[in-house]
Amino acid sequence: MCRLSMTSLFFCFWLVEMSQCDAFSLQETMGQLHTDFAVSLYQTLTETENNSNLIVSPTSVSLSLGLLQLGARGNTLAQLEEALGYDINDMHVQEFLSRSQGDSGNFSRGVQLRQASALFVQSGVQLLPVFTQRVAALGKSSLIRANFSQANHTRDQLEQYGHNQGGGEPLLASGSGELFGSGEAQGEASGWGRRLQMALVNTVNFRGVWQKQFLFTDTQNLPFTLSDGKTIKVPMMYQATEVNFGQFRTPSNQRYTVLELPYFGRSLSLLVVLPSERKTPLSLLESQLTPRAVAAWDTGLRRTKMDVFLPRFKMQNRFNLRTVLPSMGVSDAFNPMAADFTGTSAEEGLYVSDAFHEARIEVTEDGTKAAAATAMVLLKRSRAPVFKADRPFFFLLRQVSTGSILFMGRLVNPADQAS
Repeated sequence: MCRLSMTSLFFCFWLVEMSQCDAFSLQETMGQLHTDFAVSLYQTLTETENNSNLIVSPTSVSLSLGLLQLGARGNTLAQLEEALGYDINDMHVQEFLSRSQGDSGNFSRGVQLRQASALFVQSGVQLLPVFTQRVAALGKSSLIRANFSQANHTRDQLEQYGHNQGGGEPLLASGSGELFGSGEAQGEASGWGRRLQMALVNTVNFRGVWQKQFLFTDTQNLPFTLSDGKTIKVPMMYQATEVNFGQFRTPSNQRYTVLELPYFGRSLSLLVVLPSERKTPLSLLESQLTPRAVAAWDTGLRRTKMDVFLPRFKMQNRFNLRTVLPSMGVSDAFNPMAADFTGTSAEEGLYVSDAFHEARIEVTEDGTKAAAATAMVLLKRSRAPVFKADRPFFFLLRQVSTGSILFMGRLVNPADQAS
């Protein structure tokens, strides 16, 4: 009896160990897939958003595509799966995504991350019960009825949705609703007659407090060199602190540095990627960015005492992903003649007329909204190495536990806060 009990005990330990290994393997695989998608999305956007500030949330866009997967079938589904690298209908994948959203969506302890996805569906379309149930189970997702023939009403719905998701502060920028009143979408609606429409809306807004805050009294107006060589004065934050820092090279032997700054609680961190040589254009680094390079940063960063200079900045971008995703292989979903969303509704002719994404980020001394003007002080120079982001750089804001890239962007002009 005793021997049987010990055998059973060892068997239980083996099962637990195997389960933990499977969970770790899934997390590692999902992290790699998210990084692959993030890099691909970012590089696709850089091709059209030349020489301007850029911010996008890869995890939120992937969540939106996962929402479409729930109702897609045939080649439409295959394209979505190929772009993401996984099937959202897999329960293990859904569990992983739920954990990721739960960790990163923590409003307490100084981190605020508000993200949500909504599928606006033409009024009168009979949705399948199993589809609505899956959307409800996905989290941070909702279904909203809309009448695409009444652009003003749909725009009001969109603005109200953004206001509700923003907790009193609109997540959607003024004029975002024009996407649903665009002549292109209306022309399709009239041209295809009974073709039925859906619109995908995704919003995300982040504010975080640094693990070690910058002091307003240490912020100075210092030079920042733009891509064209011109110099402007911008509020440059400063602190002497210990950070994770590393030096790397691109395949073409261009040197660059990576600095990691953790947010309060250390569940999220900001990675700042800066060309080592002033003559190296940021676009050269962006073009050679690979998922393998991002993965190498985890093992290549070392704890270092440094003088850190980082410009205060705020940026916001909005994109109609309908013009972006086809370049990543997702095209059938937007084609009235090719889209297959029979898993959404038994009615034929359902397609995505628009896929809208808006991201907003703000980086200040304490991580929250900037306060009054700061005092000018002279800083004592130490003998510590210096990381000075006084020229264009790109950055990643990611979840430490999963490696998921919540935001990815570049700063080419801190003084430009236009969307």
